[in-house]
Amino acid sequence: MYWLRRLFRKAQTEHQLDSELRFHLEQRAAEFAASGLAPEEARRRARIEFGGVEGVKEECRESRRIHLVETFLQDLHYGLRVLRRSPGFTTVALLTLALGIGANTAIFSVVNGVLLNRLPFRDPERLVILHESKVNFDEGSISYPNFLDWQKENTVFSAIGAYRFNSMALSGKGEAELLRGQMVSADFFPVLGVTLVAGRNFTADDDRLGAAPVVLISERLWKNRFNASPFIAGTQVTLDATGYTIVGVIPDSFHLAIVNFHDGDIYTPIGQWNVPGFRERKNAFGLRAFARLKPGISLEQAHAEMDRISANLARAYPESDTGIGAKVVPLKQQMIGSIQPVLLILLAAVGLVLLIACVNVANLLLARSAVRAREFTIRTALGAGRGRVIRQLLTESVLLSLGGGLLGLSVAGLVTRLAVRVQNLPRAQEIRTDAHVLLFSLAVSLLVGVLFGLAPALRLSRTGAHNQLKEGGRGTIAARHRTQSVFVAIEMTLALVLLISAGLLLRSLTRLWNVDPGFDSRNVAGFDLTPPPSLQSQQPEAIRAALREMEDRLARIPGVEAVAMGWQSFPLSGDSEQQFWLDGQPRPANQNDMNWALWYEITPGYFKTMGIKLKRGRLLGPEDNHQSQLVTVIDESFALRFFPNQDPLGHRIHVENTERIAEIVGVVGHVKQWGLDSDEKQSLQAQMYTLAVQSADRTFPRLAGGMGVVLRSQLPPSSLFNAARRSLAEINSQYVVSGEETIEQLLAESLATRRFSMLLFGVFAALALVLAGIGIYGVVSYVVSQRTQEIGIRMALGASRGNVLGMVLGQGARMALLGVLGGLIASLALTRLLAGQLYGVTPRDPVTFVAVSLLLTGIALLACYLPARRAARVDPMHALRCE
Repeated sequence: MYWLRRLFRKAQTEHQLDSELRFHLEQRAAEFAASGLAPEEARRRARIEFGGVEGVKEECRESRRIHLVETFLQDLHYGLRVLRRSPGFTTVALLTLALGIGANTAIFSVVNGVLLNRLPFRDPERLVILHESKVNFDEGSISYPNFLDWQKENTVFSAIGAYRFNSMALSGKGEAELLRGQMVSADFFPVLGVTLVAGRNFTADDDRLGAAPVVLISERLWKNRFNASPFIAGTQVTLDATGYTIVGVIPDSFHLAIVNFHDGDIYTPIGQWNVPGFRERKNAFGLRAFARLKPGISLEQAHAEMDRISANLARAYPESDTGIGAKVVPLKQQMIGSIQPVLLILLAAVGLVLLIACVNVANLLLARSAVRAREFTIRTALGAGRGRVIRQLLTESVLLSLGGGLLGLSVAGLVTRLAVRVQNLPRAQEIRTDAHVLLFSLAVSLLVGVLFGLAPALRLSRTGAHNQLKEGGRGTIAARHRTQSVFVAIEMTLALVLLISAGLLLRSLTRLWNVDPGFDSRNVAGFDLTPPPSLQSQQPEAIRAALREMEDRLARIPGVEAVAMGWQSFPLSGDSEQQFWLDGQPRPANQNDMNWALWYEITPGYFKTMGIKLKRGRLLGPEDNHQSQLVTVIDESFALRFFPNQDPLGHRIHVENTERIAEIVGVVGHVKQWGLDSDEKQSLQAQMYTLAVQSADRTFPRLAGGMGVVLRSQLPPSSLFNAARRSLAEINSQYVVSGEETIEQLLAESLATRRFSMLLFGVFAALALVLAGIGIYGVVSYVVSQRTQEIGIRMALGASRGNVLGMVLGQGARMALLGVLGGLIASLALTRLLAGQLYGVTPRDPVTFVAVSLLLTGIALLACYLPARRAARVDPMHALRCE
């Protein structure tokens, strides 16, 4: 049908052009004939003058184009004049649209930067992350020997790179500084296609045990510490008391935020790392890897290949690799993580805000059409067609929307900065107002202009001249009121959906804040402590003494109530696992058949400092030293899992890698290791605590490499951290304190994504509430102004002020209740999409539905009451005289 209509319109146009052509030819031929030429010669001369039939047609077409441009410019000029003559209306409409379009542009800029833009690497669609799948972990870290075998045996990847987080202390000039860094394989940067600013990349010779220490540095460090020296390659630096040669500079444009990786200042070859157990196949040490697929290789082929390699390794090394698999995940999917559904839900929510803004402006235009109805009726009577009237009105609405879009770009900038500040978004550095965002804003502005301008334009263009030129036009006014009432009901429906969604998220976040994390976060602060590198070369007894001295110094800080050190796992910020089997049972045939527990290696004051409650038995204390029996404290999950219906105290467990048996001496409460909202979803729940001082002598260099410190104190965090630095500097100026944070901040960060979605939903819901309130107030106020004469007559005939108040309130209440009913039905259907973002609250939570509905109804009635009160105060005689 579309093509038939198009052909018909074209035929009509050609017929009209032919008619115009014949008219002009006959007119010119008549002029030639009047000069004495024969009729045939006169027509020939006319055709020559017009350049043939096609020439005349083209001239007619050009004339039509010029006419269209002229009428468009006229519409544009007149539209600007109309908007200038109504500054109040124009200001309200522009601000309403600026909020709606700006909020949409802001969220789209985040979606564009995080979800839509390609990764800033060479052929990013071929980049994948590799994980080891094992007991309790679907995406676990990889053992270094397995990584090397993956490199050698695979046929689907052009290269595989590995990395592991590793900070190092830079010394030699002034106070030692801890630099965030990574250990990477030689293929790491080539896999990503990163081009160095200066120098060279690591080679295979650099990435091996015993090679000369070399390091890559960031462009930031190169500029700040080395004044961007062009001769940086070959410069010597001291990292962890070891001399390293700088071989290259990584550009600041390189950003990568994935599991266990953050942009660093230093990068060292991972093959040079030589710590006990790193090259044992049963240990992972937090190693991760990613790869580049060969051209033409699909993700399914990569999965099949890694399954084949994993099966071969399990047959070759059954004790360590039985049950070990591999998982392949696209790099972009890994980087985006769980933020994708949150952003898509927010984009839908902000779309509802835009619809509410459109409805509000459409209502303004409908109300304003009462003033302009006669203007357009006279235009129609003077010959203007319906299409011409619609075009004029749409031109004005598009002008408004484009103006709102320009103002909305400023709003978008503010909302985007708020979003980035509240939530540590992946790819945050790529969130900006680029060409895609500008095109989106332009498209939304144009669409919105047509959307909110179409209904008033059609309504006004259908008005008959007779009805409008008559005094009153009651039928037209009533029809307009009905349309406005429908718009208000739609606004209320959309606002209620947003308010209920925000209410569910708020109740969910409140429930989470009330969850017991298993420790007391109040007045507890922590930091990472890196001792001088020379401590690692000391004898175990000297390291034990140094640890005691550090702890004693920190405990003597005025205001410090308790202090402790910890290694391995720490709540909400890092995990390490220990494998064991129960005493009296045979040792499992392979490592992955053993029992697993989260492992906390601590000093005796840890339980007091963290406020972890003792449930049974005793805590670890100073009497438990390296010469006494190895003891452990377990949590309630450990006791329930491995000692159901019995007392675990006195039972013993064989701890893997220690060749010792630990006796269980106490049971403490369970700590939410994985997060307040996700801990119970994890299969690994059991927790065990051992004392660092009881660790085997061969592991003490690892303990001296760095630890976490927690302090309980009433002091402000900043003064506490400064006091800790001063106290440790009295021992040795090479101690480095970093990563200062209160435990309450750590809890807040664990809820950052939920807080981000709740905050933005709350902002959008509040905006929708304001717009809906203004919308219903505007409509009721307009109805009152239109019915002033009627109200005056009613009151003159004996109606009381209460009757008038009830009549106006009833009309507004009907609109509000209709919208609330529609909103409840829509919310019951749509809030299911939020199920993954809720905790402790169902998507159909009756408390939220009832409370929000009452709130919105109350605000709507208040918005109706103000114009209703004004109507009740109408002076009948004044109303009749005005009419």
